Amino acid sequence: MTERITVALDHLGGREAAALMHGGRLEDLLIDGETPRPGTIYRAIADRPVKGQGGLFLRTPDGNAFLRQVKGITPGQALLVQVTGHAEPGKAIPVTVRVLFKSRYAIVTPEAPGQNVSRAIRDEETRARLHAIAAEAMGGSGMGLILRSACESAGDDEIAADIAQMREVAEAVKSDAEGRAPEKLLEGDGPHARAWRDWPLPDELGREPGCFEEFGVLERIDDLCTPRMTLPGGASAFVEPTRALVAVDVNTGTDTSPAAGLKANLALARDLPRQLRLRGLGGQITLDLAPMPKKDRRVFEDALRAAFRRDEVETVLAGWTPLGHYELQRQRARIPLAEVMR
Repeated sequence: MTERITVALDHLGGREAAALMHGGRLEDLLIDGETPRPGTIYRAIADRPVKGQGGLFLRTPDGNAFLRQVKGITPGQALLVQVTGHAEPGKAIPVTVRVLFKSRYAIVTPEAPGQNVSRAIRDEETRARLHAIAAEAMGGSGMGLILRSACESAGDDEIAADIAQMREVAEAVKSDAEGRAPEKLLEGDGPHARAWRDWPLPDELGREPGCFEEFGVLERIDDLCTPRMTLPGGASAFVEPTRALVAVDVNTGTDTSPAAGLKANLALARDLPRQLRLRGLGGQITLDLAPMPKKDRRVFEDALRAAFRRDEVETVLAGWTPLGHYELQRQRARIPLAEVMR
């Protein structure tokens, strides 16, 4: 039986917010921040390189930005850049020169020519039909296009209109790329727009103020405001962010069987992407796992890799430390929930 999908569009702490629930379980939570939204596009001006960090600072109308790709860039040069995540307090805005124009059905890629259809769409007739729609809607543009999996259940006219709109936006932004002054060229999507863009069509949609309370979202957010996360079989984990890293400590609880450590660690692996996503946590993450034999490490790694494969936030599984901890490096793509709930 398919789980009922609920989407709630409300506000949290005075900020626009969106919640996605599957069968009553909170799966995703988007909250607007005070820093520039991910997806925002600037005409930025190259400033100075940062020795030892492989990047350089850029000037934008919203403050300094930091770019890691610096080959061939000279001070004073104008660049088209896009915000990739939320800036940490006191730090520069993270940006990339790989600009994307993303909607529900289409992603226009100005610097990557060619047409591609999501691999999730397997039917060959459907793929051929989508390629034909894309070719016509792009109108001979030299820009690239990716058709997303949502196209599989959409009408031809709807897809074509979405492609044409994204192409027009991309062309307009690129035409404004040249200039001598920093300028914001496109505002990134807020939580409500991103919910429509990236989430599945809901069985139940809440738009009215107070729908977070009506659907039980506030109760689930309260659970996320504590470090403790409950795992099956009486096990638990504590997720505690510090200035340097996010520490995750796994405990087996009352289970003292030989397999207790592996069971608790596997339960953590399966739910960790969701927990980090909902709590808005990124950066360096260190897992202090429950004791388990070294021969079981491969099983744990496989479970962790499978879980993060389905997560949209870029995460590098760095591996084991000499002390037996497991480390990850995760993009800071979300605003930390703790900042909103202060």
